[in-house]
Amino acid sequence: MLDRNEVDRYAVVGNPVAHSLSPAIHAAFAKQTGESLSYERIEAPLDGFARTVADFLAGGGRGVNVTVPFKGEAASWVGKLEANAAFAEAVNTIVPDEAGGYVGHNTDGPGLVMDMERLLPGATGLSVLLLGAGGAARGVAAPLLDGPARSLTIANRTVSRATALAERLRKAGYGSVAGTGFDTATGSFDLVVNATSAGLAGGVPSIAPDLVRGAYCYDMVYGATTPFCRWAAEAGAAGMADGLGMLVGQAALAFELWRGVLPDVPPVLAQIRARIGGSDA
Repeated sequence: MLDRNEVDRYAVVGNPVAHSLSPAIHAAFAKQTGESLSYERIEAPLDGFARTVADFLAGGGRGVNVTVPFKGEAASWVGKLEANAAFAEAVNTIVPDEAGGYVGHNTDGPGLVMDMERLLPGATGLSVLLLGAGGAARGVAAPLLDGPARSLTIANRTVSRATALAERLRKAGYGSVAGTGFDTATGSFDLVVNATSAGLAGGVPSIAPDLVRGAYCYDMVYGATTPFCRWAAEAGAAGMADGLGMLVGQAALAFELWRGVLPDVPPVLAQIRARIGGSDA
């Protein structure tokens, strides 16, 4: 049982990390739920993730969020992995266990599904195009198939990475999964999820505009208006959203893992959205 009068310490570890919205999100969750905690940013040296996290936890830290570029290293550092973290080979939330060790979770995919339920309530049986086959895509692929997706096509610049991820999903028991290249992707899709980092450099994946026409487009990058969302709107997408809702959703699931209570996401999302601009429509 948690002592509600004790101020527990949490942190997000990354490099860079000064831009992270996580402290503001978790402060809002704590206020909403009446939990007493502190949450800080820690920039670890690129060669010093393990030392940084170990020092924080040894100094009394009760949990850690992990952001780029350390999610893969975090999966190797923890003693145990929950199922989605094991599949993704990436950890974004570290939770102490009762044996004195640490369990790695990946709440990114469930956070995305939570946001899709908010944006497209009741949507099921969707034909989904997932752009990218790296760590971000691995983190959301299985949760999408467990949730709203009837079928999943993975498109990537390097075709072999897309087909390899599709094969891993099939071996894990998922059907209706295919891998292809950006320039060879075809089909009609209800939902297109951009899990590439192209938008961070102002670009978009090199796919045909027809693939997003009439689809709902979701960019896992967040910002007032992302390059992918602008491009999708011009290509005739039925709707689009950035990844801020996913960011707040995955944070809520991490908060629940640490504190045993799931915050109400929409009010906090609205608060954070007001800080960065844009729309959640």
